[in-house]
Amino acid sequence: MEIKDILKKLRESNQLTQEQMAERMRVSRQAVSRWENGETQPNTDTLKLLSMEFNVSINTLLGSPRQLICQCCGMPLNEDELISREQDGSYNEDYCKWCYADGEFAYQSKDSLIDFLVGHMPNPDNLQDEDRRSQFEQYLSRLKHWKE
Repeated sequence: MEIKDILKKLRESNQLTQEQMAERMRVSRQAVSRWENGETQPNTDTLKLLSMEFNVSINTLLGSPRQLICQCCGMPLNEDELISREQDGSYNEDYCKWCYADGEFAYQSKDSLIDFLVGHMPNPDNLQDEDRRSQFEQYLSRLKHWKE
């Protein structure tokens, strides 16, 4: 879905006129009309405001142009409900809600995360814990949060 279609759907699903949407976003009605016609797109500050106001991630507003992955545990973030939040309620698209919430990381070390993963992730190949730890270590070391 294109940005113009997402914005129009968002406005209509919240039962807002273009004028009401414009008031909420602190722009003119013509700006909203141009967004919905695909002539222009909201700037970065307006995207942040749209995200906060309508409780959707910026990635979703942009039509999910990139596959988000938690940079702590590697989980795909394919739904807004999985994405972490900052203390002000804004989305932090780098982390899942289990690894990072309200400005705090759940895992203080890579080893503590690996301990959790070994204890809770399925093991369909019946690998030894040592082998699983090694696999998790290799994978997690590629993520931004754990790069050394």
